[in-house]
Amino acid sequence: QEVAQVLCSGGGSRLTGVGRPSVYHAVVVIFLEFFAWGLLTTPMLTVLHETFPQHTFLMNGLIQGVKGLLSFMSAPLIGALSDVWGRRPFLLVTVFFTCAPIPLMRLSPWWYFAMISMSGAFSVTFSVIFAYVADVTEERERSTAYGLVSATFAASLVTSPAIGAYLSAWYGDSLVVLLASLIALADICFILLAVPESLPDKMRLNTWGAPISWEQADPFASLRKVGQDSTVLLICITVFLSYLPEAGQYSSFFLYLRQVINFSSTTIAVFIGVVGILSIVAQTLLLTVLMRTLGNKNTVLLGLGFQILQLAWYGFGSEPWMMWAAGAVAAMSSITFPAVSALVSRSADPDKQGLVQGMITGIRGLCNGLGPALYGFIFFLFNVELSTMDPIQGDYSIDPIPQTLVPGPPFLLGACTVVVAFLVALFIPEKRSPPPVSDKPHPDGKDSLSSLAGVHINTPLPGSDEEAPPTASDEDFEPLLQDSIV
Repeated sequence: QEVAQVLCSGGGSRLTGVGRPSVYHAVVVIFLEFFAWGLLTTPMLTVLHETFPQHTFLMNGLIQGVKGLLSFMSAPLIGALSDVWGRRPFLLVTVFFTCAPIPLMRLSPWWYFAMISMSGAFSVTFSVIFAYVADVTEERERSTAYGLVSATFAASLVTSPAIGAYLSAWYGDSLVVLLASLIALADICFILLAVPESLPDKMRLNTWGAPISWEQADPFASLRKVGQDSTVLLICITVFLSYLPEAGQYSSFFLYLRQVINFSSTTIAVFIGVVGILSIVAQTLLLTVLMRTLGNKNTVLLGLGFQILQLAWYGFGSEPWMMWAAGAVAAMSSITFPAVSALVSRSADPDKQGLVQGMITGIRGLCNGLGPALYGFIFFLFNVELSTMDPIQGDYSIDPIPQTLVPGPPFLLGACTVVVAFLVALFIPEKRSPPPVSDKPHPDGKDSLSSLAGVHINTPLPGSDEEAPPTASDEDFEPLLQDSIV
């Protein structure tokens, strides 16, 4: 009944939930969702290998590819709809469907992997979360808020894989799956009961059944219109070229450490924790300092530089100490995504934050599909197969692949794509000039992003320094929206 009420009301009033909307609501949602999935790192590898004993790497790439393609197609649509109907109902939908496959892991592995693929249509929590954060922060503090959200994502993965591996070894996978399911359920309940709507009533429709045109619902139409804005187009290209190798690295790196570098399960768990802690420091303290001293664009360029260095180090490195050093550099490169999110947020109108963040998340979703498939195929070409090893349980003697000049070819290829991303990012303007404020509607919408979602509302974000446009009557006056504290 509560779910139906939220969906039918478009998220309820702005103050529904606990307190006023804040970054901390977004932080809790992200932490619970990814902590639940982090617990499943060990059981998922086990189930994946048992279900697809032949060419496990390639099947993993295929599953993630379908999920990524669906995420790419749906993220701009969900982001645009959240600009119209509010963030809260779409937070509920994305978290629910993203976590829906978790209980199926022990019930039916085939249905579990099928649900993972199909859940890609809703696995775009980050786009809604970043739009939520944009609603409740001013532009000058937005990059810090994005860094806090990204650091929370890293924090959720600092201990959860190690906890999942420990519980799996001592109590079995069933307990881990049960615990992850309960945490996902707690996340859904938190959204229902505690998360207030962040989008002001002035900027969204009051009824769920309001008509929406096909142009608003067509994700490809939105993506085609991105090309009309050169700044957002350059940012999207940069995100694609930089996140493609990162997504592939996430899918195969820990297996690479076991197969080529001969890390033990304990060492891998410690490695995840150390890199995660360094990433938290980088995305909070370091990011704030860099944004104030270097500026948004230069911070993105610095993050890309760190990423090039760490990928090249992973590609050529063959000793354990090299992996630890490259891991520290990888933690520094984690500043790139929150800095890019802040940059694209500055390039979009206040009522289009969900749309542009949805586009960025959609591109990352596409990379989450292409990256694992690309890395898996390259490893397959070099005769590195997941089926030759058990990456988590026990300490066995592993026959490493023959040492070559380039121990990690996919990582070296990834470094080359990030070099191209760095060159593209050089052409991104530091900050575009704000469009002139006018009382008249923009019929063509070609000069800004205001036509991307099919709505033309120019109300500034609450708490922003912009003045509200002149009101035509007392009926349009919203005292709460004029209060800078709100």
